[in-house]
Amino acid sequence: MDFKEELKKYQNIVEKELEKYIRKDACPERILNESVEYSLMAGGKRLRPILVLATYSLFKKDIEKCMPFAMAVEMVHNFSLIHDDLPGIDNDDFRHGKLTNHKKFNEATAILAGDSLLNQAYIVISETLLNAENKYDLELKIKAFNEFSLAIDRLIAGEYVDTEFEGKDVSLEYLEYNYNNKTGALIKLCVRLGAILASAQNEDLEKLTKYAEKIGLAFQIKDDILSVEGDELITGKPVGNDEAKGKCTYISKYGLEEAKRTLKELIDESVSIAESYGENAEFLKQLALYIMNRNK
Repeated sequence: MDFKEELKKYQNIVEKELEKYIRKDACPERILNESVEYSLMAGGKRLRPILVLATYSLFKKDIEKCMPFAMAVEMVHNFSLIHDDLPGIDNDDFRHGKLTNHKKFNEATAILAGDSLLNQAYIVISETLLNAENKYDLELKIKAFNEFSLAIDRLIAGEYVDTEFEGKDVSLEYLEYNYNNKTGALIKLCVRLGAILASAQNEDLEKLTKYAEKIGLAFQIKDDILSVEGDELITGKPVGNDEAKGKCTYISKYGLEEAKRTLKELIDESVSIAESYGENAEFLKQLALYIMNRNK
């Protein structure tokens, strides 16, 4: 399997699907809709919706069945990025090499654009519940909806912890709590959504959840590493930003080499889980390696 080719294929599917939700109407809130589009269609890796689709594909091939949930996850992800960049939280000026939403528009519009994306995610899911094919399909989607809501709760909790403890030296327990919620909750959700909607057995759900937890923590540690030694022209974010803000990260706590060692250990464990599914999970295996080796 050519991973880059497969990843690009998934990214194209996601981009095309997201375009269906862009509001182009001439209306009083036109600028708000432009603000939503600015962030939602800004590019990025699209790893979260791809994780939903790829996990679902382990068990079934009709990925359009899980597409609404994949789109809803990407909407929530972008809601979190808009709010994360705000002056009251991280106060960032750039995202993906472009001005952040509040810099491109204004703070009030950015707040409401994030709110709009969060609400639109729930609209998308509510519509798929209304269009359930049968009782069993409805039960699966309700279970997925519950997972979705709980994950957003954890995402918000992680964001709070990250903000509250900025500039403070926290314990490893608190640091991992932050990472497992702020970043890990949504990544774990994506894998669990794909498995649940594909009617995976509990044993598979538990195994894939462990895979997701490991790549979720690995993803954030890699972000820490890129904040120190990444290329600003590639990452689209200032290098050294975390240190300048006094953020407690894996690197500030344990050093760069230990962070890299932990990252590799987590990825090795996630690769082992993916390999237990054979060739069917080759993409998930390569995705884990991609998280470790990415440069942005």
